[in-house]
Amino acid sequence: MALSWNEIKDRAVKFSKEWKDTTNEEADAKPFLDAFFDVFGITRKKIGTFEHRVKKLSDADGYIDLLWKGTILIEMKSRGKNLDKAFQQAIDYTHGLKQNELPKYVLVCDFHIFRLYDTEEQTTLEFTIDELIHNVQSFGYLLGYQKKTYKEQDPANIKAAELMGKLHDRLEEIGYEGHPLEVYLVRILFCLFAEDTTIFDKQQFQDYIEHRTAEDGSDLASKIQELFQVLNTAKDKRFKNLDEQLNDFPYVNGKLFEEILPMASFDSKMRQALLDCCYIDWSKISPAIFGSMFQSVMNPKERRNLGAHYTSESNILKLIKPLFLDELWAEFESLKGNKNKLPEFHKKISQLKFLDPACGCGNFLVITYRELRLLELEVLRATYKSGQGVLDVSDIIWLDVDMMCGIEYEEFPARIAEVAMWLIDHQMNMQISNEFGQYFARLPLKKSAKIVHGNALRADWNNLDDKKIIDINAEVTNIFEVNEPKENYDVLNIYSKKININPVHTIPNSSNNKGVYDYIIGNPPFIGKKEQNSSQKSDIEIIFKGIKGSRVMDYVAGWYVKAAQLIQNTKTKVAFVSTNSISQGEQVNILWSLLFNHYKIKIHFAHQTFSWSNEAKGNAAVHCVIIGFANFDTNDKRIFEYENIKGEPHELKVKNINPFLVESKDITVENRKSPICNVPEIIYGSFALDDGNYTLSELDRNKIILANKNSEKLIKPFIGGRELLHSEKRFCLWLADAEPSEILNNSLIKERVELVRKWRSNSERGNTKKLAETPTLFAEVRQPKTNYLAFPTVSSVNRKYIPIAFLSPDIVASNQLYVLPNVELYHFGILTSIMHMAWVKYICGRLKSDYRYSASIVYNNYPWPENPSEKQIKTTEEKAQQVLDVRASFPNSSLADLYNPLTMPPALVKAHNELDKAVDASYSKQAFTSEAKRMEFLFELYEKYTAGLFVKEKKKKS
Repeated sequence: MALSWNEIKDRAVKFSKEWKDTTNEEADAKPFLDAFFDVFGITRKKIGTFEHRVKKLSDADGYIDLLWKGTILIEMKSRGKNLDKAFQQAIDYTHGLKQNELPKYVLVCDFHIFRLYDTEEQTTLEFTIDELIHNVQSFGYLLGYQKKTYKEQDPANIKAAELMGKLHDRLEEIGYEGHPLEVYLVRILFCLFAEDTTIFDKQQFQDYIEHRTAEDGSDLASKIQELFQVLNTAKDKRFKNLDEQLNDFPYVNGKLFEEILPMASFDSKMRQALLDCCYIDWSKISPAIFGSMFQSVMNPKERRNLGAHYTSESNILKLIKPLFLDELWAEFESLKGNKNKLPEFHKKISQLKFLDPACGCGNFLVITYRELRLLELEVLRATYKSGQGVLDVSDIIWLDVDMMCGIEYEEFPARIAEVAMWLIDHQMNMQISNEFGQYFARLPLKKSAKIVHGNALRADWNNLDDKKIIDINAEVTNIFEVNEPKENYDVLNIYSKKININPVHTIPNSSNNKGVYDYIIGNPPFIGKKEQNSSQKSDIEIIFKGIKGSRVMDYVAGWYVKAAQLIQNTKTKVAFVSTNSISQGEQVNILWSLLFNHYKIKIHFAHQTFSWSNEAKGNAAVHCVIIGFANFDTNDKRIFEYENIKGEPHELKVKNINPFLVESKDITVENRKSPICNVPEIIYGSFALDDGNYTLSELDRNKIILANKNSEKLIKPFIGGRELLHSEKRFCLWLADAEPSEILNNSLIKERVELVRKWRSNSERGNTKKLAETPTLFAEVRQPKTNYLAFPTVSSVNRKYIPIAFLSPDIVASNQLYVLPNVELYHFGILTSIMHMAWVKYICGRLKSDYRYSASIVYNNYPWPENPSEKQIKTTEEKAQQVLDVRASFPNSSLADLYNPLTMPPALVKAHNELDKAVDASYSKQAFTSEAKRMEFLFELYEKYTAGLFVKEKKKKS
């Protein structure tokens, strides 16, 4: 057990007095160093050897005065000798050491002067023996006692996970697999952390493996099994004749070593793999990051992208700071000078309860707990300055890991999360120990985070019981069905009919205002509707039972509804990281109509779309949002805007946040079959359904014309989104108006028609079979008879404007284009303006990160200018024509080239800016100072238009 700093300082004073007059290297070096290590409670003979022989670069033998492999190399000289020369001598010795033997520190000493060199940080500390008391904490590394600064992308994190992966693979190869393997590796993980962080003595686990097991690994499994039993046995219950090295290990308990596992088996390579893990400095490894990396070693597919899936600390802080941490720190700052109120605040934070219902390896819980412990440390500093009045540090630490709860679908990460919580707790205890000079470790482990293995979407979050939750596919029971007051039920019934809510979504009538949890946090799985397996689809069907259209929901939406049910009539706050799909496109109305209107949810803060990624190899970049909400309102609402999705946000104070994460009322945008304004209807282009037979390359076109020159009129340019944007050539057979003889007189055309007929006839779909009766026609013919506006269905988010263009009726538009017939320059001007693009950005669904334009969601709901004057229309048309004229002046450039942010011609930029001003003026006399202001205005206009529609519908029904 590590000594407290207070005791170490007392020993340092005695050491300095006893040895201050020592001078001779040969006579006094060994007893001097034995006494020096005793200052730190370390028995020198257990950790280091005197006169360790090495081969120098000259191939001559050298002898290191003292070497503690992997930790410290010490070179002693008689008083007054040249320490520069001694240091160079010590560095020369390191060339003869193995990689795992290289020391973190080099100490040269002449009994009076100590010079300590940190080989990693490349810093030097020098002091005299009388000043040792002021510098003892610089030797904290010897104990695993040193405060560590974790780097998210530290290579040590990845290296550690890769080494554990090798050990995992070798155990699995011999047949040690499944649950025993998972528990076995988690125990090994604990031991590796423990020996570098003062839970065990420094290198205690490594020494046990090196000194007590055979090199061929034949007895390693039995020795580890014996160690696990010892770690699970109290000191007074152990065998009286137990091996001394084993008996030195502390009693851990905490159920970690309780289960009796099958005996494993090792060979020499496996033993070396375990030792390689020991040679890593585990005090550098962050429990928050390593857990996810460790989990990924269990999956060979994921291991290629090791480090890709963990949640970075900076991203976790984006969620927990606005949810609760900022508020707690502000409260502390307001009362830290009031010692009478500090205990009350301390008690408050110690009684907080957190749930992560998709906790994985515990990243969110670990970081949350660490931040709360740092806050507790500040409370203790303010309460007990310089440790005054503290008799026992264990009495003043009130926060413990049992304040954290989690649910995880996979058992292995659930167990990692539990261990990670103990590890971060110990590290925080070490920080407080450093602060107050007393060593404090919670051993044996008595409390643990409540991490259960189960399906969160089918579990009762209020009753986390392993026996109840372990059946991860059991049918969920509706724990919220209660009797509602009649007046409430009537209101709900009216709304239920509107959005087809099933009675399963009954609002609980709870009198528990606090709720079981104070905060619900996390990063639920990002699984789109197409990627969900049958079980996950079933989960969503159960959660959204009775909600029309809910099959399109992403998996993460289930957590929102479950949380909304749980927090009814409580003060519990929730925040989740989610794919931005739940705040864009078709999912918004389905999810948020339910949350707003039925569960009375209010959004308290939101991070708009940003890139959720890290810099590890194989990094997984996903476009995400963070949404914080509750069952009550607040005046402190915040939106975090991102000018660059990979950059940092700026904060906006707002009055309200709608589901598109902009300042506006709680309104959603519905699927509509027609526009809310009096504008042309938008439709898809024509759909061939031809197995590719009517689509022609330029070579195909030329062959058909060569066979019969009269066939040229049956071939037309065929344009989809790619052809429109990149000016690529593609053609199609357009036989809608063809004479039968024209088809029969060209064998190549006749052959293609026959192939289409056969392909449609052989289809298993009835509608396709029927289309075989008219094989010369496209399956869906929507080609305009006049000039039309073509709109790509998908466009890059990097473009400031979606490129759209006028096309003639001789150019056939495919179903990869939206088509707007009967349009004028005015319509082109509005749709290619920055005003329309603001609407697209927030309302449009996405294909990966690209805009996926939608007729029913985006176009049909777009609020066009209200009653524009003739002058405003004319000005918009003039500026729209200027845009077209400038584009025409670059005949060799595609629309993709013209609207590439790197190559957009200045003349085109200027033309668009002038068009934007004209369009803005048709909306409002006041200039729009930001995109947020545009959206606020557009939503107000949208509400005005749709309110009018609602009134008309009501009159019609009555």
